[in-house]
Amino acid sequence: MTTLSLRDRLDQAVFAAIYSRNLIYNACWEDPAVDRQALAICADDTVLAITSAGCNVLDYALLGPRRIYAVDANPRQTALLELKIAGIKHLEFDDFFSIFGNGYHANFRLLYQRSLRQELSDFARTWWDKHGDWFTNPRGSFYFHGLSGLVARGVRRYFRLRPRLGQAMHELVGAANISEQRAIYDQRVAPLLWNPAVNWAISRQFVMSLLGVPYPQRKLVEAQHTKGLASFIREAVEYVFRQLPLSSNYFWRVYLTGHYDRGCCPEYLREASFRSLKGGLVDRIVTHTATVTGFLDTHAENISRFVLLDHMDWMSSYYPEALAEEWDAISAHAAPRARILLRSAHAKPAYLEKIRLGPKRLRLREMFTFLDDTASALQIHDRVHTYPGFVIAHAPA
Repeated sequence: MTTLSLRDRLDQAVFAAIYSRNLIYNACWEDPAVDRQALAICADDTVLAITSAGCNVLDYALLGPRRIYAVDANPRQTALLELKIAGIKHLEFDDFFSIFGNGYHANFRLLYQRSLRQELSDFARTWWDKHGDWFTNPRGSFYFHGLSGLVARGVRRYFRLRPRLGQAMHELVGAANISEQRAIYDQRVAPLLWNPAVNWAISRQFVMSLLGVPYPQRKLVEAQHTKGLASFIREAVEYVFRQLPLSSNYFWRVYLTGHYDRGCCPEYLREASFRSLKGGLVDRIVTHTATVTGFLDTHAENISRFVLLDHMDWMSSYYPEALAEEWDAISAHAAPRARILLRSAHAKPAYLEKIRLGPKRLRLREMFTFLDDTASALQIHDRVHTYPGFVIAHAPA
């Protein structure tokens, strides 16, 4: 049993209070292009994916698996995916892109009442009845709402207070190639962006909690970076802005600008993909508000692909017994050669070495095959680049 410090217990209470009342993620913060290579989803696969904002669930659906179970303990995340699914089924592409691409549609309320509301579960209907105005502010965006959106809104306001930096960031996002991008960042962005005030702000645990990063996950980052959290964030930002093309990096674009554009957006927001989803692929998604263990304990079908994001980081500190139970459930429900994908704030998550399963108390690495070299090779291409740990494992044949 892990002994929690007073700070751990306080943060646990704060994080639980925030998590239980709010939509945390308005867009996914994991790169599905990397996931596609790691998962190799086929037509006969059944996928369990943590829902988050639903962007990547829709991306996986485009690969045509037999079924995708979108599972999230936060019903607000389920409500967001339900709204997207309803929009795909009942809206034309231009309206759908305005809502989820631009983050704004002047007639959202009308479309919602006429075409979407009746498709939602009771919880989702109540949530969007109350929060539909997130899509209707012509000077704002849906992507400036939810907890992660509050941080994005704060960053945007900071850029407005510093117009030289704001203009440099605008030109950085519009750079034609990596060489131009790197020059703008080195000469005009970095000297203005990194200062004591910014370092202080991004080091606050409250800001991290708004982004869905609890204190235990922060501690994992700090254990690998002697200069602290601000140094880690700067390294991640610099890798993205200096090494990867922003022209296709819709993750950072949406939080810097508040919207996608049709040439730089998640796959589900491209017209051809939208039509494929509307043509029947979206019907293969089944949403569940539950924990991973709770879902698996009531589900008889084996799962061949698991996409588990980073939730095991905070479970390993807050609920270690529950994490072991989750791995027991994964082991019991994994189809032969099932693939398991997860991310972590630590390059080598310690819990992977500590957990023991089954009557023989076998280590995870004795029960599953971990593809460390493949994960490392894929990780360098990740367009988000905020997770040092990328884990791919196979269940036994």
